[in-house]
Amino acid sequence: MAAIDNDWLEPLSGEFKKPYYRKLYTTVKHEYETRKVFPAPDDIFNAFAFTPLSKVKVVILGQDPYHNDGQAHGLSFSVKPGVEVPPSLVNIYQELHDDLGCYIPNNGYLKKWADQGVMLLNTVLTVRAHRANSHQDIGWEEFTNAAIRILNQQDRPMVFILWGRPAQSKKMMLNNPKHLILEAAHPSPLSAFRGFFGSRPFSKTNQFLTGHGLEPIDWQIENI
Repeated sequence: MAAIDNDWLEPLSGEFKKPYYRKLYTTVKHEYETRKVFPAPDDIFNAFAFTPLSKVKVVILGQDPYHNDGQAHGLSFSVKPGVEVPPSLVNIYQELHDDLGCYIPNNGYLKKWADQGVMLLNTVLTVRAHRANSHQDIGWEEFTNAAIRILNQQDRPMVFILWGRPAQSKKMMLNNPKHLILEAAHPSPLSAFRGFFGSRPFSKTNQFLTGHGLEPIDWQIENI
């Protein structure tokens, strides 16, 4: 498993010493040795690696990684270049188009967002192939809750985007008056028409950032 080695390491270091994390590490190691698991071990902590704590402006919470071949690479909602854009991300792109006029790109690789300070964090960081939620309740939630608490403590403007009930269940951990919380239905085809479409999270985020003297996010993902 890749290690976290940027400015996330110090605030998270206490977690690595806790019994739940030792158990989680052993479980995940065994899963990778005996099953097909996503993402690749070196990609597990990409949400942290690509978006250092000091650079986080926006947090988009997901659930667990995509579970089909070649999709997951450690960022919520994002897929590797050359992989078909999953239905939830198709709907995210549609809302982005309706909200800010961005063209709909031919790929689902969201690293450009992460590089600008949009932390794309799943609450569970691994999954067995073709079995959604198969790594629920093995300890990842405790680890990512710790990360969410650390983000909540940051004394600067930040936006949390919570799509769907599992993400919204984290709202009780978010009580920093400097932060903006945006909630809507999940972009999945099952729920997008129940309040995701028309929620305009991208323009609202940029309005908040510019209102606090921060650079807005360039949300346009380019064609490859």
